[in-house]
Amino acid sequence: MPPADPVKAAPRVLVSVATYNERENLPALAREVLGLLPAADVLVIDDNSPDGTGAVADELAAADPRLRVLHRPGKLGLGTAILTAMRYAIEHGYDYLVNMDADFSHHPRYLPAMLAGMRRHDVMIGSRYVPGGGTRNWPWPRRLLSRCVNLFVRLALRLPVRDASGAFRCYRVSTLRAAQLDRVRSRGYSFQQEVLFRCHQAGARIGEFPIVFENRKAGASKVNLGESVRSLSMLGWLGVRATLGLERPQRMAA
Repeated sequence: MPPADPVKAAPRVLVSVATYNERENLPALAREVLGLLPAADVLVIDDNSPDGTGAVADELAAADPRLRVLHRPGKLGLGTAILTAMRYAIEHGYDYLVNMDADFSHHPRYLPAMLAGMRRHDVMIGSRYVPGGGTRNWPWPRRLLSRCVNLFVRLALRLPVRDASGAFRCYRVSTLRAAQLDRVRSRGYSFQQEVLFRCHQAGARIGEFPIVFENRKAGASKVNLGESVRSLSMLGWLGVRATLGLERPQRMAA
């Protein structure tokens, strides 16, 4: 009889959470994530939260070696926090990186389905805009802005997805290596669309599965008009460059 195939090691999973004033949400979120994914690690990236979120994260890490904390000197933006998590995942040899919000807008119950989708994809998006997805307790101006941004992204960047602006995603780390993260210029909310654009250029297979986006359980939203305007401007600039052929695709190695 031929020898049995060696058992494949389970993929190493890192779940990243960027925090700013999330001390009310972080303990429960970490508990639920690690309960659903007991073999995963959680990386908290805290921007010197005035409410003491960083200290809470340190206490959690001291009690559970699966939780790691990076402290930054101030509020440096969501995009830079996610880039930090991506580079951490690359440098520490993880197979998958999951990014999610700290406020339970992205519920941990979707994590098993997200990871299951990675068997056939390189990026999985927790999508509000595919059948079965939606939003709950979201004000209509934010719903309208989100719909408009996603329509613009599909047209200008030719991204074949319904929800390009959501942050709840899983990336294959080898895809992030190929996506040339040093070319990413966005640092605010347009980061989500730009990094997806870079992954698509690199040949990533992108999938979506339905989630219900739930308004935060506690704390205050970080969304503001100024950041929205800056993000739309960045996406417009990227769309013009893509149309003019100035953003050359960088395909992943076979």
